[in-house]
Amino acid sequence: MLVFYACEEVTETEKTLLDAHLASCAACSEQLQQERRLLGALSATVQPADVLDSAGVLLAQCRSELAEKLDELAAPAVKERWQPFGWVRRWMTLRPAWSAAALVVFGVALGTQLIPWLETANDVAGPAVNVLAAPKISDEQLSQLGVSGIRFSPAADAGSANIQLHLNAQQPLVLTGNVDDPDVRRVLTYVLESGDRFNVDARLDCLDGLKPRSGDAQVRKTLLDAAHQDQSAAVRMKALESLRDAAQQQDVRNAVLDIVAHDPSSGVRIGAVNLLVRSVEQDAPGPAAAAEGTAAPEHAEDPRKSAAFAEANADAADASTLRVIRALEECQQKDPIRDMRSRCAAALRQIGVRPLR
Repeated sequence: MLVFYACEEVTETEKTLLDAHLASCAACSEQLQQERRLLGALSATVQPADVLDSAGVLLAQCRSELAEKLDELAAPAVKERWQPFGWVRRWMTLRPAWSAAALVVFGVALGTQLIPWLETANDVAGPAVNVLAAPKISDEQLSQLGVSGIRFSPAADAGSANIQLHLNAQQPLVLTGNVDDPDVRRVLTYVLESGDRFNVDARLDCLDGLKPRSGDAQVRKTLLDAAHQDQSAAVRMKALESLRDAAQQQDVRNAVLDIVAHDPSSGVRIGAVNLLVRSVEQDAPGPAAAAEGTAAPEHAEDPRKSAAFAEANADAADASTLRVIRALEECQQKDPIRDMRSRCAAALRQIGVRPLR
């Protein structure tokens, strides 16, 4: 049992019995120390997984997909809605030739009978007035709407992708635009802020839509709230991925440090470690540039002001990076999940810090 004891893979009852035995058996205590030294040597050695997947992206993706699948299996089954004309669809599917003929007859009848009748009715009632206006979403509509589909299409230029939102409210509504459109962005952020009211797929699609604008403070706040509070581990992982381009922002770094320490999902915590490494790597050129005095061109005329500005920015970056290193070292020592401890050790090596033994 000493191998399992050293790997922290025993139950509380077994641990109590082993502790009692080890207190009185010098031979077993010596063997336990040997096992622990072996594990320490293995942890300090670069593993093949560190070489093939140094950032832990593959492992995090597998954990995310597993968590998403478990969420789907745990969700209650959705009852199919009653479809009174479902038999018509089945009949047309089994008889394509008869279906085509029926559709032709229906089209002829519609064109020759119904449309002239509607034109006559409109003449009696007076001229029709068509009002075309851009759809606006009120607070009441937001509280009652449902999202039946979100579709993305590439933009004609280099801007954000076009987004088509199919909404169910008192009257079905379709919104088309990109994330810069106020109504589109409002719906995307509302779906994320509403949490479990909308299904996981809708929330993941909203994260894809908001990702190109992670630099915007309000969008970033919505993404951080989703990474912190969403009940689905897959959504929290996706929110972290959407923040990659804003990893060096201080509010993002503070939130990610909290996720590393407290998120219940080890896969999400590993994703947060990857984001911390990215943020430190993005900061790496900053102090060097500041030391050369290029970070504050407005002070180029006064060397003393330029040097002071560079020194202040370098100190701030160093202090923030030191917080990340301390958090990774603490996680490497105390996290209950072995994969998480190994990932933190690899992260420390990746940013040029020798992991703790």
